[in-house]
Amino acid sequence: MKKQKVTKSADSPHGRWYGDACGTAFGLELLGERWAMLIVRELMFGPRRFSDIRANLPGISAKVLTERLAGLEVNGVVVRSEAPEPAPAQLYGLTEWGYSAEPILQAIGRWAAASPLHDPTLPLSPVSFMLSLRTMLDREAARGMSLVAVFAIGTAQFTARLSDGEMPVERGAADMPDLRFEAEGAPPLAAVFYGDVAPEAVGVNVTGSSSLSEAYLALFNLPNS
Repeated sequence: MKKQKVTKSADSPHGRWYGDACGTAFGLELLGERWAMLIVRELMFGPRRFSDIRANLPGISAKVLTERLAGLEVNGVVVRSEAPEPAPAQLYGLTEWGYSAEPILQAIGRWAAASPLHDPTLPLSPVSFMLSLRTMLDREAARGMSLVAVFAIGTAQFTARLSDGEMPVERGAADMPDLRFEAEGAPPLAAVFYGDVAPEAVGVNVTGSSSLSEAYLALFNLPNS
């Protein structure tokens, strides 16, 4: 069957950098500008306010964040909405298509983490850490396991629900989780999960069965460099 010819609009990003029909080239034109993919990362677990996004990307200016959000919105990756009362505010969230970029972030994360140049001691946002757990989870080893873990990272809270090799993550804290991890920031948690560092050595508080915690921690490993 002959594919229908598609006419590219004048404001389409496709071809603006590379003049190449390849989907990889088009993907880079959509997400390849500096900060764009990290903005998508920060929205992966739900809509956020402008100030929240900027707080977790401390190197970005308000001007650049405004420009990137506008570009992602025009290209159908981001959508704006209004937060409900009692504190109305404009929120930026991902479209359904935007959420489908998660495997791209995961693939890049796994690939880059295998580099000997990867420096895990650099700053890490709470969302970045939680996304890393979804990325580095050994799904085969996790089959048959089922538990709920809450992560309190500074003022942010997340619930990870592990079930038969899958682990969706949502914002907020579930009641009566099997495990609870608390830390002032994401780097100490990364040291515990990926660096074999004892929680008490970096100020991470773990609530729950120690044997269950050990089994859970064993499911997450960085790729070999």
